[in-house]
Amino acid sequence: MNKIILLHGWGCDSSTWTPILPQLQNLGNVIAIDLPGFGKSDELNNYSLDAVVDFIAQQISEPCILIGWSLGGVLAVQIATRYPLKVLGVITLAANIKFVASNDYANAMPPSTYNSFLESFKKNSLAALKTFSGLLAQGDVNERALLKKLRSVVSSDAVNANWLQALQLLSQLDNRAAFAAIIQPGLHLFGEVDALVPASAALSLTALNAKQKIIVLPQAAHALHWSQPDKIIECIQDFFQVLESETIDKKNVAQSFSRAAKTYDAAASFQRDVGDELIRSIEINQAAEIVVDLGCGTGHFTPLIQNIFPSAQVIGVDLAEGMLGVAQEKNQQIETWVCGDAEKLPFANASVDIIFSSLALQWCNNLPELFSEIHRVIKPGGALIFSTLGSSTLHELRSAWQQVDTDIHVNQFTSSEHVQKYLLRSGFSLDRFEKKSSVLEFEKLSDLTRNLKALGAHNMNRGRATGLTGRKKIAAFKAAYENLRHNNVLPATYDVLYITAKKLSIS
Repeated sequence: MNKIILLHGWGCDSSTWTPILPQLQNLGNVIAIDLPGFGKSDELNNYSLDAVVDFIAQQISEPCILIGWSLGGVLAVQIATRYPLKVLGVITLAANIKFVASNDYANAMPPSTYNSFLESFKKNSLAALKTFSGLLAQGDVNERALLKKLRSVVSSDAVNANWLQALQLLSQLDNRAAFAAIIQPGLHLFGEVDALVPASAALSLTALNAKQKIIVLPQAAHALHWSQPDKIIECIQDFFQVLESETIDKKNVAQSFSRAAKTYDAAASFQRDVGDELIRSIEINQAAEIVVDLGCGTGHFTPLIQNIFPSAQVIGVDLAEGMLGVAQEKNQQIETWVCGDAEKLPFANASVDIIFSSLALQWCNNLPELFSEIHRVIKPGGALIFSTLGSSTLHELRSAWQQVDTDIHVNQFTSSEHVQKYLLRSGFSLDRFEKKSSVLEFEKLSDLTRNLKALGAHNMNRGRATGLTGRKKIAAFKAAYENLRHNNVLPATYDVLYITAKKLSIS
């Protein structure tokens, strides 16, 4: 389960996460940290960026996803670059790379505005915090209702020396170098009408690190998670989907299937059944010129596709060179075989009429990018016809291991809801979206594990356990799976999605 660390903004404490906390807890194990001097955390005598970052880092015991709002977002970026082994991904809400503008960075709060607030806080913290509450809600589509809620979160009762020091730290922070250096996946959300962080700051972040995802939310003020909690959760869920899918190690996938090339066909009875059903769903398009068998494996279906489209050029594409070698040897009538990644297809824009893919796309890392890439190469009106595995696949295997330890032993696949959502977002319409469960039966557990190995489909997650698994754990796993035996056989469920999607003629 994901570990999620929450870092709040200036002037409040961890209770600020209340609007989205229940939904976040559905996504993982959540720990909300009070920054030094705020909430239940003790004050720091030596208040500096290094001291605050170290204070937070000491509380991160295992790799986590950091979510920070405002000041918390600034600190999250610092931790991600200083302690990269502790951070799997970083999400920030309304966090600028510089909070106060300078001669070389204009997309921030004017120095005069900051200085005026700083002086007012020194003189009368109660009055200043009332003003601050107003700024958190200012411009929001629901400004009045939002302000009422925020006044209960921002309180002057707990003000201490660290509050002023944190406010001064905000004016000194420059996260440009740190943001440019982030290597983890990141999501950064901004409010269109934020009175403290101008929405134009989003452009600065994109220029510094194009790999980070930046979203500006319409009609939202600085307190994004109070203003639009449902939208924030939707964005975070999408990010988690991408992050989780990236746990599949592509290099390991290619190597594993290459090693299994010689044994694959003998073990692939179920895979052939799925492909045969998918083949039957193909609508003949006499005008098709280019048809791609994506993830063709040993090329079992490639000549069948050629028979359906005798006038078309059929191209077999696979990530594993070993598989392609077998395919080429078996199917010499097919002229073109390409070693390539489905997420980076070696085809020109709008150059392919039909893409056929059976039980291959589940090995891709990033569904939004995958479907966007496929959409790019398919001609308007062209079709993507594919089968893939859903999230319930091999749930028996996963459940048995979960009774033994918390390591990742079984490949994790995407839910049908996410597959459908990302297809539609990418500009496809759905002609068919069918979900079928197939339960394979094995006399012995070793028959199942041997089958997975022969197919090259054993555990390929980056978070998988490495090294040898102890005898006690293996025995416990076998005992847990044996509890599932019924009618003298062991079940293994495959959750299969059959999908035909058309690229809209106008995109």
